[in-house]
Amino acid sequence: MNTQAICNSFKADCMRGYHALAATEIRATTTKDTIKAALYLASATINKNTTAYTATGEVTGTNYTAGGVVVTNATAPALDVDTAHWTPSASIVFTNVTLSTNFDAVLLYNDTFTTKRAISVHTFGNQTVTTGDFTITMPVNDGTTGLLRAA
Repeated sequence: MNTQAICNSFKADCMRGYHALAATEIRATTTKDTIKAALYLASATINKNTTAYTATGEVTGTNYTAGGVVVTNATAPALDVDTAHWTPSASIVFTNVTLSTNFDAVLLYNDTFTTKRAISVHTFGNQTVTTGDFTITMPVNDGTTGLLRAA
């Protein structure tokens, strides 16, 4: 069973400075990391203990590429009073896919690392798609509803 959470490894990774969700001058590069989203079967087991992208339990189907899709990330993390937050700047869209086995979760992960480090798991009701777009609409990017929040 999939469980929604910010991955524990991501919390520690942030303190280590591993992830750049916005341009940074701290590391040797000033570019953002590539964040990807992969879909998982309802029978998979991804949760707060997931440390990296895995193909185990990932959906398969027509026009779905293993590893998922690149997340549009034009929004830098921000702070609202005491809550840091980040939300992708556009909905995540899996275009013209046929995914006939129930899936209920998406894993966001950092594709810049060779280890493809996990960021968060987001769950939703069981879904299937027959020759169509599957869209995950992003919430407002603020301290109350942002996709990732740390208070």
